[in-house]
Amino acid sequence: MSGSTIAILVAFVCYLLLMIFIGFISMKKTKSSEDYFLGGRGLNSWVAALSAQASDMSGWLLMGLPGSIYAAGTGKAWIAIGLFIGTVLNWLFIAKRLRRYTIVANNSLTLPEFFQNRYHDKKKLLLGISSAVIVIFFLVYTASALASGGKLFNTVFGIDYHVALLIGAAVILIYTFLGGFLAVCTTDFIQGTLMLVALLIVPIVAYGLISGDFTSALTVNGVAPNSDYMSLFYVNGEPYTFVQIISDLAWGLGYCGMPHILVRFMAVKSEKELKKSSVIAIIWVAISLFAACAIGIIGRAFLVPALEAGAEETVFIAMIKQIFSNGFLLVFIGGLFLCGILAAVMSTADSQLLVCASSVSKDIYKNILKPDANDKKVLNISRITVVVVAVLAFVIAWDPNSSIMALVSDAWAGLGSAFGPLVVCSLFWKRTTLPGAVAGIISGGLFVIVWDYLPLVGGQTLYAATGIYSLLLGFFVSLVCIAVVSLCTKAPEQAVLDEFDKVNNYSE
Repeated sequence: MSGSTIAILVAFVCYLLLMIFIGFISMKKTKSSEDYFLGGRGLNSWVAALSAQASDMSGWLLMGLPGSIYAAGTGKAWIAIGLFIGTVLNWLFIAKRLRRYTIVANNSLTLPEFFQNRYHDKKKLLLGISSAVIVIFFLVYTASALASGGKLFNTVFGIDYHVALLIGAAVILIYTFLGGFLAVCTTDFIQGTLMLVALLIVPIVAYGLISGDFTSALTVNGVAPNSDYMSLFYVNGEPYTFVQIISDLAWGLGYCGMPHILVRFMAVKSEKELKKSSVIAIIWVAISLFAACAIGIIGRAFLVPALEAGAEETVFIAMIKQIFSNGFLLVFIGGLFLCGILAAVMSTADSQLLVCASSVSKDIYKNILKPDANDKKVLNISRITVVVVAVLAFVIAWDPNSSIMALVSDAWAGLGSAFGPLVVCSLFWKRTTLPGAVAGIISGGLFVIVWDYLPLVGGQTLYAATGIYSLLLGFFVSLVCIAVVSLCTKAPEQAVLDEFDKVNNYSE
């Protein structure tokens, strides 16, 4: 093993041990299921903001997005633009009202539980359906994070992908299993900070090291002179159509339906802290998305020779290894920046594991199967669920050729279409009914499955045949179903309407 590999390994071991240590410390503070799922609603502004955004972006931010821009050009940045818009709207319009409503609605600890309490669903239909949707799509989402970790270890250390996958999954599993929400948010805060530092420093240093003219450097790596590589309206040298741009922007619609992000809003200790969180989060995501796009573009000029086809998602890794290559200390620093990629992976996977655990233990086991189960039993079921979900996600991520971008895309669309419209209607439309809510979740989730997975057009899926992102249509299909069914069914009972008005007049 070379000296540089040892230096990077030392950095990784230090980082991973710190995450596990936080898990042990958080375990001592986790006394109840509310602590395990929401940290006792005690998050401060910085932890809430950075943990929400770190859990949001995943390995996609440092591998998927830079890789797609490296390969196809600046036109792939439309996804980043859509996500920025979605982040801003989510913090400004959803965060405060969701936090208020979950408190008013019988102190709801999870998104499915909020839906149940919001609509006074005595038969627990919403609870069961929404929990099932979370488990299905979060399995795919968690698999994308584990795949990112596997590719990272494989590229950096030359470890077999499957062994690397096991190492990453094991560490995430340990601290999530032990410390729950508090461990996840604390580690996410550290990971979000590390991601931001890595995102800022690496492209700046790489740009400074490019010899000669930037355009000439791009030409050396296969970008034709006077090409449209730097244009937002071209991808792979071809005009980017209006439908493709709108599909990319539609990623922003998914934010209001992401349980692992929404739960951070619910857990902030006060509205004053929430206001600070929104400013911090918006600044963080603006800088991070811009820097991730810059990595793809600068990496195309900086790395000589160019990356092989299929290896584009390792552009950030390759840049770090080339910049920080001389001397133990410098290589160790590079190893810490590589931990930024691991941070992105872990910060998303841990949150998704926890949301799955809450859906199974709190929403299905406690609220449906065993209403008399005590708090200790719910905690034990939560930890068992974390293990089971991690194993299933591990199996899904087993294929080393699986695309991080594709896995994230499918999961994001499914959750965004199933939950996004209902969250908006639940918070802002008093006339929404229980049947309308059920119709919205089912129609949104099923639409994405049909659109993305069933070969209905000459052996192709509808997505492959049209190029339209399923979330763009699925979100509005769900929204229409909620509106139509709500208007065609009996208006909500007075108690439900009174709670809605109570949220309007809520004060701490």
